[in-house]
Amino acid sequence: MQTVILCGGLGTRLREETEFRPKPMVRIGPKPILWHIMKIYAAYGHTDFVLPLGYKGEMIRDFFVNYEWVNNDITIELGKATSFCQHNCHEESGWKITLSDTGPKALKGGRIKRIEKYIEGDIFMLTYGDGVANVDINSLIEFHKKHGRMATLTGVNPMARFGELKIEGDTVRSFHEKPDTTSSESLINGGFFVFNREIFDFLEDSDNCDLEYGLLDRLANEGELMVRPHEGFWACMDTLRDTEHLNGIWDSGNVPWKVW
Repeated sequence: MQTVILCGGLGTRLREETEFRPKPMVRIGPKPILWHIMKIYAAYGHTDFVLPLGYKGEMIRDFFVNYEWVNNDITIELGKATSFCQHNCHEESGWKITLSDTGPKALKGGRIKRIEKYIEGDIFMLTYGDGVANVDINSLIEFHKKHGRMATLTGVNPMARFGELKIEGDTVRSFHEKPDTTSSESLINGGFFVFNREIFDFLEDSDNCDLEYGLLDRLANEGELMVRPHEGFWACMDTLRDTEHLNGIWDSGNVPWKVW
């Protein structure tokens, strides 16, 4: 099953970092947060990734094009132009990564529509390029297959404002992107989605097609959006303070999202 990781946004609330690099390339420890997200999925056996690129997408492209040279030891014999030897030092074997330029200004829904041609199965996963969690990915997929609806999102409660869910049982009845208030009882949209490919019929190849204000609220209104609550660790990298917090966790050595 393929995993789409949204990588195209401007990341304006993290301007201290995103002036120089796309948000998915902001580092936690020695690696970009994008790498951490991919490692979470890979730990559950999902190593086929589709990355919709936008703002400064060439930096993400260069990271993976040069991955073997940067992350392996290398022996070079001078005087022989083709005499290079790589010594395998990293564990990211078998990853398949499709890098797709989806435009500099497109909203998330438009980016998703533009990578439809790369989605091969009837079900695929999707998440944001700035959030980490210790979500059990395979249990999430099993939940999605059992309920038979078109979409599943992971609901979390970090006492923040990222899209409040009104829920009856496991069904999302309404979706409010960044409401004015969020109670301690509320779940918010934590990403880590599972979608049926029918959702592409709800999207347009347009820069103005969004995910939250378009697709998710429509699916919620039609009873096709289900939520799987996640009571474990979840965090996003939305501000410089978030970045410092996540790096502090990494430096502590007790890293909840490090499931690999």
